[in-house]
Amino acid sequence: MTTASPDPVGFAYHRMARRTGRHRWWRPLLSTALFLPSWLLLILLLYAFSYAIGTAAGYPELPDGGVDLGPLRNTALDLMYIAITLPLILLAVRWTERRPAGTLSSVTGRLRFRWLAWCLLAALLPVTLLALTTVLLPDDGSSSGEPAAWVGVRSFLVSLAVLAVFVPVQAAAEEYVFRGWLIQAAGAFLRSPWFAVLPQAGLFASAHGWGTTWGFIDLLLFGLVAGWLTIRTGGLEATIALHTLNNLLAFGVSAAVVDGLSSDDTAADAPWQLALADMAIVLLYATIILRVARRHRPQRLAPEVAPPPAPPVPNLYPQPLVTPPPASMPRSYNAAAEWGGPSRTEVQESDL
Repeated sequence: MTTASPDPVGFAYHRMARRTGRHRWWRPLLSTALFLPSWLLLILLLYAFSYAIGTAAGYPELPDGGVDLGPLRNTALDLMYIAITLPLILLAVRWTERRPAGTLSSVTGRLRFRWLAWCLLAALLPVTLLALTTVLLPDDGSSSGEPAAWVGVRSFLVSLAVLAVFVPVQAAAEEYVFRGWLIQAAGAFLRSPWFAVLPQAGLFASAHGWGTTWGFIDLLLFGLVAGWLTIRTGGLEATIALHTLNNLLAFGVSAAVVDGLSSDDTAADAPWQLALADMAIVLLYATIILRVARRHRPQRLAPEVAPPPAPPVPNLYPQPLVTPPPASMPRSYNAAAEWGGPSRTEVQESDL
């Protein structure tokens, strides 16, 4: 039977799968077998539902056979395809690994909302600098050269409201899958945090597709820094904050121009100028988070789980019951004399 292997002073985030002592080598495989088919099934159901609604409403068909619901609705649907992984991965951990789903959030077993708020504040400056850099970057020549048309205030605000609902869930879902589940699955076998961080970073970059070399390197660096921050701060809050604001910026910029949300470009397609700027912003954010963490000291390790108390051992040889004398009994009382035996005075006189 496999038992927990505790760290010297507690369990780091990447070792949380071993904290309860229920880890077995086959549990991550069972989680994968439960998670992936369930996700694909839900995607098919969502696709079929959207197709039925779109066809009934008279929306045109896309070249791939789907229904064109419009740029904003299509974007919301794409975000939902990713967002549904969040409850699925939490259920997979709870059912197959027999541990609280909150252990994916942090070493405290829950999402630390106060620390999340500090991380969001820390991400405001880097993301703002990235927005300014995006505006000031020269054209890489991929566009037609014509200025993008503004969509209008009403359409822009409606898009922002929809994105504000779906983007945070989508960003959090990616963090729970890559920085949460994959890091802890690798950390269950590998004590070194870097060996637990490396696989998820490569898978995270690959999941966005292969666009440009610089775009892939940018995503790989993000995965490495995000995984390192997750272990250093003991939870997903720091990476959820940066990922959410970064995606809101990217989708917000696309929503500001006509047909911007219709583009198929992802972060993997970033030109080298934007990729370098984004990598610098990620490193800046990591520096800020480390300084904030020194002041607010988020919990980095989970204490060991106390073993359950041992059941009481039955007494096979009970002692005879002895009735103590009443507390009000005089000090000269002799129990032997009371029950017919010689009194203490008689015993002393017989000795003489």
